[in-house]
Amino acid sequence: MSHYQHLLKPGKVGGLTLRNRIMMAPMGSNYADPDGHCSERIQAFYEARAKGGVGLITMGSIAIAFPAGTAEPYQVGISKDEFIPGLKALTERVHKHGAKIAVQLQHAGKTAVRDLAEGRELWVPSLPPAPPQSDIMQAVTPTELSTFVRPPADKPVTIKVMEKADIVQMVEWFAAAAKRAQQAGFDAIELHSAHSYILAGFLSSYYNKRDDEYGGSIENRARLLLEVIAAIRERVGQNFPLWVRLDAHELNTPGGITLEDCIAVSKMVEQAGVNAVSISAYATLTTGSAFTAAPLVHKPAGFLDWAAAVKKEVSIPVIAVGRLEPDIADAAIASGKCDFIAMGRKLLADPELPNKLTADREADIRPCIYCYVCVSQVFINQRVKCAVNAATGKEFELKVIMTDKPKHIVVVGGGPAGIEAAVTASERGHKVTLLERSKRLGGTLFFAALAYPENGKLLDYHLRQLAQSKVTVKLNTTATPKLISTLNADEVFVATGASRGMPDIQGCELSHVWSGEQLRQLLTGEVSTNTSNKLTALQRLMLGAGNTLGLTKHVDKLQRLSHLWMPLGKRVTIVGGGLVGLELAEFLAERGREVTVIEAGRNLGIELSIVRRWRVLDHVRQLGVTLITQADVTAIDTHAVHYKVDEQPRSCLADTVVMATGITTDNSLTNSLIAAGHTVKDIGDCNDVAYIEGAISAGYKAGLSC
Repeated sequence: MSHYQHLLKPGKVGGLTLRNRIMMAPMGSNYADPDGHCSERIQAFYEARAKGGVGLITMGSIAIAFPAGTAEPYQVGISKDEFIPGLKALTERVHKHGAKIAVQLQHAGKTAVRDLAEGRELWVPSLPPAPPQSDIMQAVTPTELSTFVRPPADKPVTIKVMEKADIVQMVEWFAAAAKRAQQAGFDAIELHSAHSYILAGFLSSYYNKRDDEYGGSIENRARLLLEVIAAIRERVGQNFPLWVRLDAHELNTPGGITLEDCIAVSKMVEQAGVNAVSISAYATLTTGSAFTAAPLVHKPAGFLDWAAAVKKEVSIPVIAVGRLEPDIADAAIASGKCDFIAMGRKLLADPELPNKLTADREADIRPCIYCYVCVSQVFINQRVKCAVNAATGKEFELKVIMTDKPKHIVVVGGGPAGIEAAVTASERGHKVTLLERSKRLGGTLFFAALAYPENGKLLDYHLRQLAQSKVTVKLNTTATPKLISTLNADEVFVATGASRGMPDIQGCELSHVWSGEQLRQLLTGEVSTNTSNKLTALQRLMLGAGNTLGLTKHVDKLQRLSHLWMPLGKRVTIVGGGLVGLELAEFLAERGREVTVIEAGRNLGIELSIVRRWRVLDHVRQLGVTLITQADVTAIDTHAVHYKVDEQPRSCLADTVVMATGITTDNSLTNSLIAAGHTVKDIGDCNDVAYIEGAISAGYKAGLSC
C-alpha cells in the first residue's frame, strides 16, 4: 500500500470528482501545430500523462484570441470553432485512461510576443513601466539571441491601452473560448490570472495605472476578472467547474501583487462562483535567479506557505504548486494547507509518477533534476523537451516496442548514455551486456552529482533501473576487439565518454595543476598513479583512509567530506568557463575556496540551458567568484596563472589550477572495433559532447534502434 494516502485519495472540485489529488500543472509546451491546431504530437503527450495516473491535466496557455495574444510560436488556439475537433480528440484520449482535463484560458497581454513579431497591437491595461535594469541578456549567446522574437523592421511596436470596447471584446473572447472548451469535452476551465498576463496585468497596481473603474482599488483592479467569470458562467452554466490561477506575490515588483491582494481576490472570485483557486507567483527579471524564484521556483515547496495562507481565508479548494515532493505534498494536504497539488516538471520527467506512487514504487520515479532545459526551450521559441526523459514531447514517435528479432547488444561504458541504452534495449527483449572499465557505474554523472546534488537522484534512479533489469553488468572490464568477439555481440554501443586532456599551455605539468579527469579521479576516489603523484604523502594517506571507510563510494558522503577536507589550495583558478567550469566554481566556492574562472570566449556556461545559466552565474557572483572572459591563458607558474585580455598581460594568484577545457569526443575504441569487423554505434559524449541531456537522449534512441 502506498505511503501517500492523502495525496492519492479522491477529491472534488465543484461537482467534478478526481481519482487523486495530483494535477498536472498548466505549462506552455509549444507542441501545437503552427496554425494552433492539436494534432498527434500534443495529443500523445497529454495521453501519456493521463495513462500515467494523474487525477487531472490542466492544458496550459490556450490562446483565446489566436493568433492575437499569443506568446509562443506553437501555442494552442481556441478562438474559432475550427479548433474544436482537434481539442475534442485530445480530451477523448485523456478520458480513455480515467483522467480528467481542464483547459487554461489565456491572453498574454504585454508578453504576447507573437503580436509583436507579426505587427499586431500589444493590449495592456495601461502603459507598462520601463523594464528594470538587469544584466541577464549579457549571458545569452548570439545564437540564442538570434532566435528571440523581434518586431518587423517596417512595423513599429504598437502598444494599445485597452478602452472600454476592448475590455468588452476581451470578456467575449474568454466567454466564447469557455463555451468551445465545454463543447470540446473539457471537464473544467482555469483562468490564467497570473504571471503578468492580461488578467494579472489588471490585478497588479504595478502594471495597472488606470484611473477609471478598472484601476485604483483592488476591487476595481479585479473588475475585469469578475466580468470574465460572470460571462463564462452565463455561457457554460453555474455547475461547470471553473477556477482561477492567481499570483500570491509579484516579486521584485514595487507596487506589484501582494499576498493581501491575492487573498482579497480569492474571496471575490469565491463569491463570484468559482470552484477553486490555484496559487502561483511571479518575479520581474531583475537578476539571474529571479525566474527561479518565481514562476518556476527552485526552492522546494517555495509557494506552499502562500497557498496555506489563502486556504485559511476561503472555503473553496486551494491548489498548491511549486516544487512539491510527494512527501511534502501528502503532508500539506493532511494538515489542511491545500487540497490539491499541481506538478509540472515532475510529470515531464516521468508521466508515470502517480501510478508509481500508487504502486509504492517511488524509487522507480525518474526524477526531475531542475535543470530548466524544459522552460529554456520556450525562451528560444522551440518545443519543450526534458533533459532526463528523451520521450517528452516525442511520445508519438519514440516508443518502446518489443523486438521480434532479439540480438546480443554489448554496451561499453556505464555512464548515463550507456545505462539508458542498456536498459532500453533490454526492455525491448534484447540480451544486453554492459562493460565498465572502472569499479563504479555512473561515469561522469557521479562527479556531476557532487557539484549539483540533484544529479545524484538521477544517478540513483539509473542504478536502480539497471539493477532491476536483465542486463548483465561487468565492472573492472576493459573492452577490446578480442573481448567483444568472445561475447559474440551482434551490435556494440560505445558510450565511453569524452576525452579530457591537458591543453598545450606552459606550466600544465606542474603538480598543482589538475586536468578535469584528474580532478574527477581525486574527488571520487578513483586515483590513478599519474594523479596520485600530485598528492603529498599525507594527502594520499587521507584519501586512502576515505576509500577504506567507504566515504568515496556514496555521493552524499563525499559531499559532506568535501566540506571538511579536499587536497586543493585556498585560491583556485579554473581555466574554462563552460558547464563544467561553472559548476565546479560553484562547488568549490561553497566550500570556502577563493575561485577565479578564466574563459577564452565572450559567453560563460553556453552548454547550460538559459534559465539555469542565469541562475548559476548569479549564484557564483554572490559567492564571490571572479569571472574573466575573452582571456587567453599564456602560462602557469608555481604561484599564478598568466593571461591576456585585449593583448594586455595580467595574472591571478593560484594555489591550485583546474583545467576545465579540452573536452573532446573520443572514438578511438569505435575505430578499433570497426576495424575488427564489429557493428558499432557511438553514443553519448564519445560521439557528441552534449552532457546529461545529450547522453540520455542518445542512449534512449540507441536502445530503440536495435
